[in-house]
This record gives sequence, C-alpha cells and structure tokens, in this order.
Amino acid sequence: MTFRSFARHHALSVAPLLARARAFFHGSGALARAASGLPWRAPVAALCLASLVTACSLPVHTDASAEAPDPFNPAATQLLDDTTWELTGWKQADGTMRNVPHGDNGEPVTLTLSTASGQRRASGFSGCNRYMGTYMLKDGKLSFGPLAGTRMACTTPGGQIEGAYLDALAHIDRSGVQMRAPQELQLIPENGDTLTFARRGP
Repeated sequence: MTFRSFARHHALSVAPLLARARAFFHGSGALARAASGLPWRAPVAALCLASLVTACSLPVHTDASAEAPDPFNPAATQLLDDTTWELTGWKQADGTMRNVPHGDNGEPVTLTLSTASGQRRASGFSGCNRYMGTYMLKDGKLSFGPLAGTRMACTTPGGQIEGAYLDALAHIDRSGVQMRAPQELQLIPENGDTLTFARRGP
C-alpha cells in the first residue's frame, strides 16, 4: 500500500501535512540540504507517517461502547425534577406482565414531576382521573406524599388499573432512572412489582 493510499484509507488528508512539513524544513535548513543534494521528501514522508500512526493509535470511546450506568444510582434519581413520564410496562412480582391500558379517550397513564411552583409537585393521569400531590427525592429514592384526584367513576380498562397504580405510587420501595437514551424510569413498590415509564417531552 502506498503512503497516499494509506492516508486515504484512514480518512486523513496528506496535503496539509506535506505543506506544513515543507514549511518546517525550508525554515530550518532544508534549502541547504537540497543544495547539497540531499532529498527533502524522505524526511517529509517520515514525518507524515509518524503523524498518521499517532492519529490512528488514539483510543476511541463512544456512547455505544460505554457501559450503561446503574439506574439505581442515587445521583441519577436527582435528575427527575421537571420531567414527564408515560407508564409503558408493569411486571408483577411473579414475573407476569400486567396489561397497561389507556383511558377511554386514548390518553396513557402519566407522571409529571415539576418544580415550577417552587415546590416539588407531582401530577398526571391515572387511567380514569387526574391526580396531584407532592413528591420527594431523598437518599436516591423517589417517593410521594398524599395524592388527591378527581372522582369520576370509570368501568373502562383504564379505570380498572387506576387503584393499583395510585397504591403503587404510595408504597415505593426503590426507584431508578436511566437518563441515557432510551430514557426510562423504574418504580418498584413494596409488593415487588416493577413499573416502567418512558420519558415524554424534552
């Protein structure tokens, strides 16, 4: 493989290296070397080759190759302020999956954590009604204060999951957040179920 094909293979342009090397050698006695019959192309090629080898040997780290962070890292939980989530999965303690229906208007079960009022306020849609209350982030855990909501009666599948969902929020044992795409929130209530949420919005 020629020097130029080697450089082209590594997506590097030889021209800037040649120009810089010529300037260096002309400024440091290359003219005298040329007058004495010594070629300047050999040291230029050596300098360029050394630069290419150095560039090719640099380590490359990408997000894809990096190990995913621990979602239950307490520091990650502090990133939950001012985020909105949609319930996408519910794994029960026995390993079976619980159906996660939407409301009768197609609206999914949601959870919004906001500090816009100066306090940590939780709100969302629980399958039939809207709920609101406070939340806390302490010792790497997300927890909720008393949650209040509207009292519309629903016989739809969304209404059937509402009670269990609100009870799960009231009895959180562990919580984890993965802020690297795809962003996910996991809430594990005291009964051992795992509620998985996907990030909504920015």
